[in-house]
Amino acid sequence: MSEKISQTINFVKEKLTGAEAGHDWFHIERVWKNSKKIAENVDCNLQVVELAALLHDIADPKFHDGDETLALKISEDFLKSIEVENALIEKVLFIIKNISFKNRGEVLEETPIELKIVRDADRLDAIGAIGIARTFNFGGFKNNLMYDPEIPPKLDMTKEEYKKSNGTTINHFYEKLLLLKDLMNTETGKSMAEDRHQFMLKFLDQFYKEWNSED
Repeated sequence: MSEKISQTINFVKEKLTGAEAGHDWFHIERVWKNSKKIAENVDCNLQVVELAALLHDIADPKFHDGDETLALKISEDFLKSIEVENALIEKVLFIIKNISFKNRGEVLEETPIELKIVRDADRLDAIGAIGIARTFNFGGFKNNLMYDPEIPPKLDMTKEEYKKSNGTTINHFYEKLLLLKDLMNTETGKSMAEDRHQFMLKFLDQFYKEWNSED
């Protein structure tokens, strides 16, 4: 492990002390590890991948009044402080700026492979067993309803509608989680997403059976 990666890990651990459990250091660690796993099979700048994976949620906008610039400023200041070269900093910041699901409708002239890798890794952590756990944890954090049959999911929300949404936790599966499998960019990401997607479908089937007292 390089000194700069080690410094970044220590910085992120300290910065995210006390963070909501779905967006804490352990989330970052999983995304970082999956990013490295995906990167093994493609030609990429691994340092950019690792730094972006470690810093991608350093200041998630949903915990900072929707501010999408704070993470960029914190990351830039930190990377400069450990003397990362400016060209690499720009690449890392580009990934942080464009990784979010809510920004998927914004068309990029070019999508660097490093962004594809980290975005796949981040989306993998939003699905499967971990994804289910994170979704219900965040729903509890927001005091959202777990499920209400009278409230349908809102599909095709705009970015602003998505940012302000306080729907049920179960609806979030249809509004985001079940869409992620088909949004994967890398072959490794697609392969890993398949099993996790199927697990979510089985979970939802069981959830509805228990909700309706069918088993």
